[in-house]
Amino acid sequence: MKEKPYINELTGYLKASPTSFHAVSQAQQHLLNASFIQLDEKSSWDDLPPGGYFVTRNDSSLIAFHWNPDQLNGFKIMGAHTDSPGLKIKPNPAIENSNCLQLGVEVYGGPLLSPWFDRELSIAGQVFYYDENSVLRNALIDFKKPVAIIPSLAIHLDRQANKGREINKQSDLIPLVGIADDFAPGFGQRVQDQLLAEHPNSSLAEVVDFDLFLYDPSPPSTTGFDLQLLTGGRLDNLLSCFAGVKALVTAQQPGNAMVVLYDHEEIGSVSAAGAQGTFLADVLARLCKNQENLKNTLARSFFISADNAHAVHPNFPDKHDPHHMPKLNGGVVIKYNANLRYATSAKTAAIFRRLSLDSQVPVQEFVMRNDMTCGSTIGPVTSASLGIDTVDVGIPTLAMHSIRETAACTDCLSLYTIMHRFFSESQDKR
Repeated sequence: MKEKPYINELTGYLKASPTSFHAVSQAQQHLLNASFIQLDEKSSWDDLPPGGYFVTRNDSSLIAFHWNPDQLNGFKIMGAHTDSPGLKIKPNPAIENSNCLQLGVEVYGGPLLSPWFDRELSIAGQVFYYDENSVLRNALIDFKKPVAIIPSLAIHLDRQANKGREINKQSDLIPLVGIADDFAPGFGQRVQDQLLAEHPNSSLAEVVDFDLFLYDPSPPSTTGFDLQLLTGGRLDNLLSCFAGVKALVTAQQPGNAMVVLYDHEEIGSVSAAGAQGTFLADVLARLCKNQENLKNTLARSFFISADNAHAVHPNFPDKHDPHHMPKLNGGVVIKYNANLRYATSAKTAAIFRRLSLDSQVPVQEFVMRNDMTCGSTIGPVTSASLGIDTVDVGIPTLAMHSIRETAACTDCLSLYTIMHRFFSESQDKR
């Protein structure tokens, strides 16, 4: 696939995915357009005929797969995560202070906080309501327009601001949404009105709870003199989510191939919809029917954990090991860690290198400096719980966990190209 149309599709996905719920909804639409069939965990999956299927959990995690029970020789699996660090709105958020109306927020994950100040912000997420028949339902909402801002304290009142100042997560990160005297109706009614605007059939509904997040509504864009860079929110890790889903739906003769999109990776993956939950294990067990078949299948499977990698920052090259400095536009990064914060082994790295060679795209290596600690991914969790060969890879990125991150367009296409090759080739090649 050519780079420009791929990036155009990718930016469309990013723009429409301000939360993990929206990211899964968009992925569902891609799968439905490719004639995948949606399954329900509450229903029987007995004797599924060959074809494409997907299932969701919590509306924020998704597993999609090509299935052929007559050719079950392991699964080719790619995993990524749908969530990104940010600010989540508290259950009772309304705050009136000095004639300003504000919203209480809670920090989700480990965001880079300073870029959230002095930036127009919007609100999106999932709301729950009871319909006219007292049935609990849920819907996605997205205000899209700017509705909030977190103003910085003027430098005249904080002369040390440019010398480094700790951000207090409780008192400094309270977004301003209006003037209290003029703010009518309240926040709950604003959410109710947005639900009705986006879902007119919910006119008799009353919102009873929500999972809502602040986000930057400025769309992702390409930048640089030659438009080689992609910048936007939630590149970590929606770049991988999109590459996996698109590769799965475009793969040629994919056999038994699977994409797993998990929520809650940024907060440790300990949830029913996270990698430390049972979602993937449950799906594989339902497909493989018995323990002997399942264990045999897992032993023949391969898992690619795709999560953005740290590109070397041109202003801070000393933050990288001098012999492991992934560069923008240098190819997909294989991530190593001796203490298995990444699941890569020499064997799994070799398999991925062959995939990249066959795909005619380059790869790079990343190892954290010995005097710094690295994060982790869904790779080690999946490898340990299922006993499956796993490699950790990712698109090199700058400003990871910022409200806007930066990657190279060619690297984004390279990950898709490798994943397309992975899903299209025979499982026997490993």
